[in-house]
Amino acid sequence: QMQLVESGGGLVQPGGSLRLSCVASGFSLDYYAVGWFRQAPGKEREEISCISNTGGGSHYADSVKGRFTISRDNAKNTVYLQMNSLKPGDTAVYYCAARNWAQLLVKLPTAAWYDYWGQGTQVTVSS
Repeated sequence: QMQLVESGGGLVQPGGSLRLSCVASGFSLDYYAVGWFRQAPGKEREEISCISNTGGGSHYADSVKGRFTISRDNAKNTVYLQMNSLKPGDTAVYYCAARNWAQLLVKLPTAAWYDYWGQGTQVTVSS
């Protein structure tokens, strides 16, 4: 069974950092593009970052650019989202998503483009 599982969320103070992980099971991420999304209560799901299957072609939403970094370790079948300088406005459930795509991403894909989704991990930024 193909699954994506996020972890690493939690409660952090403003200005703090968290690293989220997205682990794939049942398939290899080697030929999959992966994205991170978030959804805050009462708001639409927001695409925030993506990375091509080889690790290039990473893109970010303006809201997180300069603070978040996406990376991947295909040997561990894992994609990461390093989040620094967190703000209360970053509070949301964070999801990873994947699509079988072995070409360089040139922009942030929308949620509809992805085929597989994780269940999400809660990130709360509060003092």
